[in-house]
Amino acid sequence: MFEKMDRDFVLHSYGRNYVNFKSAKGAVITDTNDKEYIDFMAGIGVVSVGHSHPRVVKAISEQASKIIHVSNLFLIEPQAKLAQKLISLSGYDMRCFFSNSGAEANEGAIKIARKYGEVEGKAKRYKVITLEHSFHGRTISTLKATGQVSMHDYFGPYPDGFAHAKDIDDIKTLCDEHTIAVMLELVQGEGGVEPMEKQKVQELEKFLKDRDILLIIDEVQTGIYRTGELLASNLFEITPDIITIAKGLGGGVPIGCVMSSLKDIFKPGDHGSTFGGNYLVCAAALEVLDILEEYKNSGGLDEAMIYFEKCLSEISKKYPDIVKKEVGLGFMRGLRIKDSESLTKIIDEAFRNRVLVLKAGRNTLRFLPPITINKEELDEGFKRVEVSISKLS
Repeated sequence: MFEKMDRDFVLHSYGRNYVNFKSAKGAVITDTNDKEYIDFMAGIGVVSVGHSHPRVVKAISEQASKIIHVSNLFLIEPQAKLAQKLISLSGYDMRCFFSNSGAEANEGAIKIARKYGEVEGKAKRYKVITLEHSFHGRTISTLKATGQVSMHDYFGPYPDGFAHAKDIDDIKTLCDEHTIAVMLELVQGEGGVEPMEKQKVQELEKFLKDRDILLIIDEVQTGIYRTGELLASNLFEITPDIITIAKGLGGGVPIGCVMSSLKDIFKPGDHGSTFGGNYLVCAAALEVLDILEEYKNSGGLDEAMIYFEKCLSEISKKYPDIVKKEVGLGFMRGLRIKDSESLTKIIDEAFRNRVLVLKAGRNTLRFLPPITINKEELDEGFKRVEVSISKLS
């Protein structure tokens, strides 16, 4: 019945698996037939502390019983606390603007950069350089910023002022008098879970700072301890001018954030969001950060990441005819499969074996489990993944 309703009344923008989930706990999701699935997707990197974490449920319930939304025309106490918490944990001297998604955060970053490029008496600098195979969102501007040209069909004309570099070295050749910013993912998620080279990122940072070109780091997927630190920028030991985060910050509720060292760039009316950073989502995000900070400080996160990498490595070594390479960082990892046809078969077989995994790029099997996933859930999930891969061997 619900499948028919979905097909009849919802726009067909997703290639759905028509399974109906009714409950979830940790990294286990249960469908209406009482079949349990191991979740190695975490809602595409969103459910950072696992499904139905009791502390997050409590924080949401308590906040919902008091006040959910008043708009950003008034002080929002949990929003102020969340901004302070993010700045403190990041170690960067910045301010925050809250939105509802990663795409909106990236839109905010582009607006900050372009306002900075508007200097009285000089030619406007507006060009934003991104990388081929990047992904920055699905709004008109962030879609154009996305360096996967296949995604650009149908939706033009696009805003001017975006350029796509072949690789990090090519960025320097594209910089000109109109360039105001470079936007990077330190690990390309949709592009194949491919980390940047730390030294090259640091060299690029210096090149840009010497020319007063802003460095925007898109941490929508890499942020909130996904790569082992609060931000991948911390791991790469760089100081961006602008950082965008979303996905894992709310643990399941929709929230995005753009952080910037340009602390006075906006004046009232320059930017806004009706829903962004309301009481409910900020209460949830504060609890998520507390949980993950404690997990990191206890040593549990680092220990879990080592075990996760070990499980991936064992599969990679066991099936060298299928798995060509391990990629990624922390709890954002992938196995490069020999070809896209084999990848599709593995993902389909994994679903039949009740483990949820993702595709990235043309031939990468992507893993984004809850950051707090336990050893038993990892073991069971990888057992099912191995069964799925072995069918091709």
